[in-house]
Amino acid sequence: MKMIIRPMVLTALAFGLALPAMAQEAPATTDPVAAAAPATEAAPATDTATEAAPTIKPEQYLGNPEYMLNLDLSTGGRVVVQLYPDVAPHHVERVKQLARAGFYDGVKFHRVIDGFMAQTGDPTATGQGGSELPDLKAEFNDTPHLRGTVSMARAQSPDSANSQFFIMLQPRFSLDHNYTAFGRVVSGMQFVDAVHKGEPPAVMSRMVQVSVAADNKPMPPASMLTEDQPAKPATDITADQLNAPIIQR
Repeated sequence: MKMIIRPMVLTALAFGLALPAMAQEAPATTDPVAAAAPATEAAPATDTATEAAPTIKPEQYLGNPEYMLNLDLSTGGRVVVQLYPDVAPHHVERVKQLARAGFYDGVKFHRVIDGFMAQTGDPTATGQGGSELPDLKAEFNDTPHLRGTVSMARAQSPDSANSQFFIMLQPRFSLDHNYTAFGRVVSGMQFVDAVHKGEPPAVMSRMVQVSVAADNKPMPPASMLTEDQPAKPATDITADQLNAPIIQR
């Protein structure tokens, strides 16, 4: 029995002494690319959708001009939108930021479906454009898509909203929890109803000026709140003109 135990003890002692040496010689398991980078402090995030948003209660924003958006439309008047920063804080901040930068001024309604919604926010009026800011992460919420609800347009990815938005002409609850609703029209809905329909419309209505109510921008003069006139069609050639004598020159 002694002959068996002693070699086992000696082997265990030898193995234990070898462990520190093995640990010193073992290669690092850290990603070599990450390990090669110098350690730095984390840079502040540039995408507002990744930053923590302060909580705000309805009594703090309802009727508060800092959370009201004025859309002065070419259809003849001002549309006032109550923003909802409690359910979509980053989308609200994005729209306010773009409005204050003048990004939306002159932008057209490029897709308007009668009985459904009016879409705008693309400076190229093609449905493919947006701002230079990063796309936003979805903030889907329980706000229903009722008549007058303002919601962010996006591509297939839930996290692809940028600057385009749409205003509901009629309820469509299938959009709930699939698009980020961030406000609702509280006055001037008749000017949204008057927007030219089409995909795209033959003549596109436009947002003449978009501003945050707290900035107290006056409505543009009535002469600016007018629609573009459609191009005049070519004059039809009548039979009388075809039979007219050729003028010799």
